[in-house]
Amino acid sequence: MKCALVTGGSRGIGSAICKKLASDSEYYILINYQSNQAAAEQTLEEIKNLGGKGEIIKFNVADAEDVKSALSQWQEANPEALVEVIVNNAGITKDGLFMWMSSEDWTSVVNTSLNGFFNVTNFFIQKMLRNKYGRIVNMVSVSGVKGTPGQTNYSAAKGAVVAATKALAQEVAKRNITVNAVAPGFIRTDMTGNLDEKELIKMIPVNRFGEAEEVAELVSFLASRKASYITGEVININGGIYS
Repeated sequence: MKCALVTGGSRGIGSAICKKLASDSEYYILINYQSNQAAAEQTLEEIKNLGGKGEIIKFNVADAEDVKSALSQWQEANPEALVEVIVNNAGITKDGLFMWMSSEDWTSVVNTSLNGFFNVTNFFIQKMLRNKYGRIVNMVSVSGVKGTPGQTNYSAAKGAVVAATKALAQEVAKRNITVNAVAPGFIRTDMTGNLDEKELIKMIPVNRFGEAEEVAELVSFLASRKASYITGEVININGGIYS
């Protein structure tokens, strides 16, 4: 059984990626979630409606022990399963000016994006290397590429994942494993729901927010065999806001 794991796959961009991978490929989709079980089950239901297969798997990407325990149990229960695609999508924001930022707001945001990338990818990387095939797609952000005021913690976390993407890509390329990052701009999701869309649109050359499905199209391509000569790249998908 060949599988694709999407962290933070229950809602928003993560959910759109799960559905797109299900419709574009034969992969069995592992939908990771941390707290919103109803949303994860809804995504799984939609995958089944598309003719796909999958399951939900609960763990907190930032908690190394939780990740190891959940994934080890899953692997033991599915000894024949092979995770060929990892989409590191889980992320949180705790925005605020740096001078008023609490240690907890810094640490939790960095742990989720950066340590989450390590905890999940590190669990599977040796198996991918032995199998001589893999696709790793790291969801970063325009914040991690250009920096966004009020998001020093999020920019730091995502910027670190950008650098890790470039380094890991070089380590594993000979084994037919690609590692790329996708940097969305303003995408219409729960996470951007409280932003002032009318104001922000003025900054975006294409004059609108993006849709989660548009991001999912790009991720699905990078996760496919068609993208085998693209690695170590950061691809911006932001309506021309920054390049």
